[in-house]
Amino acid sequence: MAATVSLVVGSLVWVEDPDEAWVDGEVLEVNSEDIKVLCTSGKTVVVKASNVYPKDAEAPPCGVDDMTKLAYLHEPGVLENLRSRYDINEIYTYTGNILIAVNPFRKLPHLYDSHMMAQYKGAAFGELSPHPFAVADAAYRQMINEGISQSILVSGESGAGKTESTKLLMRYLAYMGGRAVAEGRTVEQQVLESNPVLEAFGNAKTVRNNNSSRFGKFVEIQFDQSGRISGAAIRTYLLERSRVCQVSDPERNYHCFYMLCAAPSEDIQRYKVGNPRTFHYLNQSNCYELDGVDDSKEYIATRRAMDIVGMSTDEQDAIFRVVAAILHLGNIEFAKGKEIDSSMPKDDKSWFHLRTAAELLKCDEKLLEDSLCKRVIVTRDETITKWLDPESAATSRDALAKIVYSRLFDWLVDKINSSIGQDPDSKFLIGVLDIYGFESFKTNSFEQFCINLTNEKLQQHFNQHVFKMEQEEYTKEEINWSYIDFIDNQDVLDLIEKKPGGIIALLDEACMFPRSTNETFAQKLYQTFKNHKRFSKPKLSRSDFTICHYAGDVTYQTELFLDKNKDYVVAEHQALLSASKCPFVSSLFPPLAEESSKTSKFSSIGSRFKQQLQALLETLSSSEPHYIRCVKPNNLLKPSIFESKNVLQQLRCGGVMEAIRISCAGYPTRKPFYEFAERFSILAPEVLDGSSDEVTACKRLLKKVGLEGYQIGKTKIFLRAGQMAELDARRSEVLGRSASIIQRKVRSYLARRSFVLLRLSAIRIQSVCRGDLTRKIYEGIRREAACLRIQRDLRGHLARKAYKELCSSAVSIQTGMRGMAARNELRFRRQTRAAIKIQSQCRKYLARLHYLKLKKAAITTQCAWRGRVARKELRKLKMAARETGALQAAKNKLEKQVEELTWRLQLERRMRVDMEEAKTQENAKLQSALEDMQHQFKETKELLRKEHEAAKMAAEVVPVIQEVPVVDHEMLEKLTSENESLKELVSSLEKKIDETEKKFEETSKISEERLKQALEAESKIIQLKTAMNSLEEKIIDMESENKFLRQQNVSSTAVRKSFEHPPIPPMQSLDNGHLGDEETRLNEPLSSTPSKKFGTESDVKLKRSQLDRQHENVDALISCVSKNIGFNHGKPVAAFTIYKCLLHWKSFEAERTSVFDRLIQLIGSCIENEDSNDQMAYWLSNTSTLLFLLQRSLKSAGSTGATPSRKPPTPTSLFGRMTMGFRSSPSSNNLAAAAALAVVRQVDAKYPALLFMQQVAAYVEKIYGIIRDNLKKELHSLLNLCIQAPRTSKGGVLRSGRSFGKESPSTHWQNIIDGLNTLLCTLKENFVPPVLVQKIFTQTFSYINVQLFNSLLLRRECCTFSNGEYVKAGLAELELWCCQAKEEYAGLSWDELKHIRQAVGFLVIHQKYRISYDEITNDLCPILSVQQLYRICTLYWDDNYNTRSVSPHVISSMRVLMTEDSNNAESSSFLLDDNSSIPFSVDDLSNSMQEKDFIDVKPAEELLENPAFQFLLE
Repeated sequence: MAATVSLVVGSLVWVEDPDEAWVDGEVLEVNSEDIKVLCTSGKTVVVKASNVYPKDAEAPPCGVDDMTKLAYLHEPGVLENLRSRYDINEIYTYTGNILIAVNPFRKLPHLYDSHMMAQYKGAAFGELSPHPFAVADAAYRQMINEGISQSILVSGESGAGKTESTKLLMRYLAYMGGRAVAEGRTVEQQVLESNPVLEAFGNAKTVRNNNSSRFGKFVEIQFDQSGRISGAAIRTYLLERSRVCQVSDPERNYHCFYMLCAAPSEDIQRYKVGNPRTFHYLNQSNCYELDGVDDSKEYIATRRAMDIVGMSTDEQDAIFRVVAAILHLGNIEFAKGKEIDSSMPKDDKSWFHLRTAAELLKCDEKLLEDSLCKRVIVTRDETITKWLDPESAATSRDALAKIVYSRLFDWLVDKINSSIGQDPDSKFLIGVLDIYGFESFKTNSFEQFCINLTNEKLQQHFNQHVFKMEQEEYTKEEINWSYIDFIDNQDVLDLIEKKPGGIIALLDEACMFPRSTNETFAQKLYQTFKNHKRFSKPKLSRSDFTICHYAGDVTYQTELFLDKNKDYVVAEHQALLSASKCPFVSSLFPPLAEESSKTSKFSSIGSRFKQQLQALLETLSSSEPHYIRCVKPNNLLKPSIFESKNVLQQLRCGGVMEAIRISCAGYPTRKPFYEFAERFSILAPEVLDGSSDEVTACKRLLKKVGLEGYQIGKTKIFLRAGQMAELDARRSEVLGRSASIIQRKVRSYLARRSFVLLRLSAIRIQSVCRGDLTRKIYEGIRREAACLRIQRDLRGHLARKAYKELCSSAVSIQTGMRGMAARNELRFRRQTRAAIKIQSQCRKYLARLHYLKLKKAAITTQCAWRGRVARKELRKLKMAARETGALQAAKNKLEKQVEELTWRLQLERRMRVDMEEAKTQENAKLQSALEDMQHQFKETKELLRKEHEAAKMAAEVVPVIQEVPVVDHEMLEKLTSENESLKELVSSLEKKIDETEKKFEETSKISEERLKQALEAESKIIQLKTAMNSLEEKIIDMESENKFLRQQNVSSTAVRKSFEHPPIPPMQSLDNGHLGDEETRLNEPLSSTPSKKFGTESDVKLKRSQLDRQHENVDALISCVSKNIGFNHGKPVAAFTIYKCLLHWKSFEAERTSVFDRLIQLIGSCIENEDSNDQMAYWLSNTSTLLFLLQRSLKSAGSTGATPSRKPPTPTSLFGRMTMGFRSSPSSNNLAAAAALAVVRQVDAKYPALLFMQQVAAYVEKIYGIIRDNLKKELHSLLNLCIQAPRTSKGGVLRSGRSFGKESPSTHWQNIIDGLNTLLCTLKENFVPPVLVQKIFTQTFSYINVQLFNSLLLRRECCTFSNGEYVKAGLAELELWCCQAKEEYAGLSWDELKHIRQAVGFLVIHQKYRISYDEITNDLCPILSVQQLYRICTLYWDDNYNTRSVSPHVISSMRVLMTEDSNNAESSSFLLDDNSSIPFSVDDLSNSMQEKDFIDVKPAEELLENPAFQFLLE
């Protein structure tokens, strides 16, 4: 590609560098094939033209988020793009639909919070910044929409962040798939909780990573038909079993061995382990501990994870017994036995470990020894036992340890899968593959061979996917791609796994021959593949071989290939462990078939792994793949370090460069029409004139420049490799010529400006000289004129001085004469005033003396009269108090008797329902008994009334002047006797009640007719209770009256005024909301004796008719207000009508009423259609107004008693009223307040009324939220279109300019304004309180601010200069709307856009590189955080004027502050959250209205026609 590029002096290129991989520089000289380049590092190099790649001079400094957008898609371009983005903490980058993740080695919590997941939910792939959430969302959406299972392949070398990326993917899939809970935990949580167990038994320290996974993992997340997570499963591949027995320095064995050695002391004693340095399987390496890792804590954490996964204590104990047994097996050493070629444990130490291993495995010690030192060979005729030499015994020991550990690991995986739970009915799945990357070390053994085979297979799958994507892109754009060759690595796969004849097949063949060695295996490979282009033999080695993989050449050492490939289970080992007394160990080795148990069947790890790999690829092929390539930027595992050579090698190993090669084989450069025309329009400006569209203009441009081999798609231009560089070279030539012309014009301008300055200087010198001469002449003329003026002024001064002296003398004489006359007049007036004052004082004294005498006489008379009245009232009070006590006792006793009778009647009614015959006779008897009872009560009442009148008459007979003693013994004795008679009457009444009850019980057994009579009796008892309640109320009234009179008598003095009338008892209301009989209660004598009153049949019918009328009135009210009855004087008629009716019906004071429930049901039914803003606004106005009226009227009944009133009583005497009338003069304010009080008055509310007010408040908040959310839904789709400026056609507009900011906003912004105006008009028409309108638009503008600002931070194409002008113009329209709506309705809505206003203001600033960090934070964007400013500065690019962003110094300052913030704060999210709370309270709504606003409001006209609602006219 580079060879065809014509480079010129001044071109920017990439040159290979041994240290930095690639460095950029400028071409200094071109000599045919040799090019001299000045590198940015300062050195000058001469390189071949074929080794040079062009550099895009117009590439954004912060890189592009999708590398397919690069002008030059090659290695240095990809590397530089990743470096640029990594420097600004943009760790994710797309290459088509492949995500490249660079490990930041620091916490970036703001990238992974729930708000970020919400942003990517449903977003199109590539619309937002690259992220694993975007890959997971694309997989989930494709699974739901197309019904195809998906797979996400996460690859990379150790430490690149594969496991963390896998966790993020599962988090997002759990977020999208819901929370399928199993045993109290989600599937995602269970999968993540299994990680510590798998890491303990499957991870180990390697050269590159302290926690390297030595197995592949494929997590299947299963979904049901509705897209909910229904199950999961974990598949593992190729556990590195050889690590159990062989460890290279400085690596470690699996973590579980070291955890067990660091376990608590009781576990160490139980498993008989200790220091890891004492075990052969662990002391082959000098690394025993890891930095920052405490194995003892890890052991406890692993046991806890096992508990969470669901492993019992016995299972955990068995697992670690097996681990300990493996360690003890490794310490068994063998020596020569007594027989030839025999072996036996070497010493006592070996015998100890043998016995310990047998004890831990719970198997026979002798059988364990035989299985290690002997082999049984079964023939047709006999069974032969063969001894093994020490070396073979050690090999047998290692084989036993490996197979036991492998079976243990498989059991753990099966246990975890059973704990998580799989869904057999799952319709789809999303698989996440976390597998090792390509490995190439100094020493590469069988494990690296298998790992690289896996990556070769996955790379072939990856290449096919990339080629498929290329085909889809070409097909979509409708271009010809049939001649494009596909780069395949099938020859390498055939070399490795072809059967027969492949490396694995030859390895299996060598393993089956006992005499095969590593050398013979290597020689076999050399002979078989000596002519294969992918296979080679190193020159200085006899057993190594080299394979040319897609990622580079790898040399493998065959020393341990044969041993590591053997996977057969020795029959003796199988029989030994199957017979173990430990159920766990025996379950690891289930019995084999009878014919296979007697022989050792050969099994190959390579063949088994190939089968697993084939099954994995079949699973991947049946699903739609997605790729994430994880990259480790440095081997130091530290942040902010980017090692280019290391990253480039990983890109090659990850297949990214292979994908680029596939793209380069076709059309690597793809430019949209508007970008191509914008970039290369200067090559042929004449073809762009006119009104042709962009496609036609691009075709004419390409034809004009004579380019061939390109393709024109539907939306893009596809260029072959090298054509972009050719066009850029021509563009550089045109720009060079243009620069020469500009320089010539500038030099001409500078020369002319110098001449003009010189001429202006000469003219200025001449003018200075001429001015000096003129000034000297002028000075002489001025001095002559000054002399004349001085003489004139002196003569005038002397004349004025003489005149002033003469005038002063005359004025002094006149002043003296006038002063003498004035003093004489003053003396006369003082004498006259003194005489008048003396006369007035004398007359005043005489009048005051007469007045005091009259006042003293009047006060004496008043005191005597008031004393007489007070003593009279005191006597009345004492008499009433005695009567009240007796009546209260009688009332209590009668009440108990009535309650007991009620209970007995109910009991008998339930027991004898079936007796009907004797009810008629009993009815008559019971009626007569009740009449007797009623007669007795009336007689009692009459006696009490007569006694009270007699006492009153006796009190009046007493002389007024005579003092009445405090205790009247005669009256006391008389009242006592009367009380005795009353008690006798009550006792006789009790006897009669008992007799009646007995008769009732006797007759109830005879007939069922008693039931009807009992029901009638029950109604009579209810009437009796009503009478008792009336009696109780009267007693309370009398008590309050007596208390009031007592206080009045005690507090009366000579100077206080007395009340002439007793207080009127308050009116009582019934439970149904109607008033009681006011006239009866007012006309009833206050001194009458209270008694129980029994209602008659007519009374019951009267009350029922009143209830029916009340229900009819409520129905009429509900029917009326359910319609839209409009507004009157700007207030809702329905709310005002409801309030007036409830106030008149006394519903607020009722203990029980159904009116409130029906009103609440009415409101709920009217707002069911949430999409109608007109209906919502109408009821928001009504409910808010009704809430205001209730807030001002209702007061809790308990609050009045809690706070005693300090207000003086209203005077009732004529003198008092006259005094109040004189003090308060009538005014308009007082009249208005009185009218408002007549409309809205306070009442003591009961519980139903207070509950109704709370329900109305809840409906106000609900309707407010519905209107606000409806507006947000309407604006949501428009805001997504308003954040990015629309592209204009380049055919006719290209030559005239491209800035949208100078034009009017698009129709999207106008649609937003129309939506706001529509809602505002709706709210105004329904007279919604302005405070609610303000809150609606304030929260809406806050939502606009959040959506626009978050989109700006998540989309790089939005952080441009032209887009800033576009959004700024739209915000100006919103500001104009706020001004037109006025503060009454818009409120502080404009202030809610502060984030987007400051961000857009920063985008449209020229010369950003001159702005300091303090100016940005203090002046330009004080409200934005460091994270937000950093993201805007790094994403910014100018598509109009190519201006630069802020200086690197400012970027580094922001990065330092972000690092400090990330250490101090738990989260540093740069996105804003939308606040959906209710921003107002009932008090805010109440303060926005006044009672006087309802003075002129008229109720519903429909109800005024009803006679029952005439009270509304009052």
